[in-house]
Amino acid sequence: MAKGRSSGKGGEGDLFTRALSADPAKADPAATPLAERMRPRTLDELVGQEKLVGPGRPLRRAIEADKIPSLILWGPPGAGKTTIARLVAHATQARFVPFSAVLGGVQEIRQILGEAREARAYRRQRTILFVDEIHRFNKAQQDAFLPYVEDGTITLIGATTENPSFAVNAALLSRCRAMRLEPLGEEQLLDLLRRALVDPERGLGVLELDADDDALGAIAAMAQGDARRSLTALEMTADFLLESGGVRITREIVERAQSAPGLRYDKKGDEHYGVVSAFIKSMRGSDPDAALYWMARMLEAGEDPLFVSRRMVIFASEDVGNADPRALMVAVAADQAFQRMGMPEGIHPLAQACTYLATAPKSNASIAGYQAAAADVQARGALDVPLHLRPGSTRINREEGYGKDYSYSHEEEGSFSARQRYLPEALGDARYYRPKGVGYEAQVVARLEEWARRRASAKNDD
Repeated sequence: MAKGRSSGKGGEGDLFTRALSADPAKADPAATPLAERMRPRTLDELVGQEKLVGPGRPLRRAIEADKIPSLILWGPPGAGKTTIARLVAHATQARFVPFSAVLGGVQEIRQILGEAREARAYRRQRTILFVDEIHRFNKAQQDAFLPYVEDGTITLIGATTENPSFAVNAALLSRCRAMRLEPLGEEQLLDLLRRALVDPERGLGVLELDADDDALGAIAAMAQGDARRSLTALEMTADFLLESGGVRITREIVERAQSAPGLRYDKKGDEHYGVVSAFIKSMRGSDPDAALYWMARMLEAGEDPLFVSRRMVIFASEDVGNADPRALMVAVAADQAFQRMGMPEGIHPLAQACTYLATAPKSNASIAGYQAAAADVQARGALDVPLHLRPGSTRINREEGYGKDYSYSHEEEGSFSARQRYLPEALGDARYYRPKGVGYEAQVVARLEEWARRRASAKNDD
């Protein structure tokens, strides 16, 4: 066994191991942050996540029975992922080995997996491996866990702030139970803050501070569902208050003690995908106010404006299409204008494009038609091009019948060849593009109906 790797089973332990298994209440309060001191020691102390660890819930039963399956715990910061891992460490009789994907390397992982195999073979001892920030591992590194999870050598608990569908290999994810932790609600954060204020052992109880509900509500709102952030904000506010000689925390004190709250947004994480999805769906749902809000969420949090403009160019073609052909021109123009103007002036064309797209008529008929045609291509293979559509540009081609009986549309009435066929015979009268009849597509529908009537008339005449 590597020195100090297993938690609570002897050995010195590295910093991460000792931090995971140590009791914050016994640490020097002056050197330990409030959020760490208040970390729950039992499942009953855990605030939130009742769906996972409430009485009779599956994860709670598994922890209490010491029958933990391989898990991927995912959720926003401060939701309780590391706390649950710590509770497992204290409850299990298995070797508990914590590992940080940020601080550790591949060589250490190999050593841990080798020790787990030895523990199982020679001592019949299970190993629970907790990998914090597992999304930091690349595909090859995650693949290293697969055989050990499959044969039961380790029980893997991975923690990530990112959606495991994107951050964890499909093969590894299929062998784990993914459990989502939700951000804490405001009432749950208020409960946690009140508990910290009165707890004399681990909290701020010895300071005998008072706080009104409005002040605690302001802290809870700033925390945006993050327990650690809320406790850190409370501690900073208490320090600020004591320096000024006060004993009562008010909203004014909170606002003076805190800087502007950061926006929870990760350019590559699950929050990123969530906000982008909301932005696209708001434009598709023709809600310009919501579309502007989600665009502001991205831009104010530091998202690359060109990413936003590219999404609008895609949307203009995919979701507006021929219902308003000008939408694509507006989106492309906004993208080009931003590249010439930059910030902050560039926000004007982006906002204009956003509201134009959100209020434009919508049709996905073009991309739906392409997908239907592509499905026929995949299903039927490379059907022969009809001879009359082939180029009769050489003598040999003409002798083979290329271009024979081709009708040049511009020489027909209305530049339309009613008797000309363009699809392979095997496809019959297949239809892929089915305009919805909204916006400009209403004119397209009328035109297609007229052409269909003329084709039918020509066919009857023949």
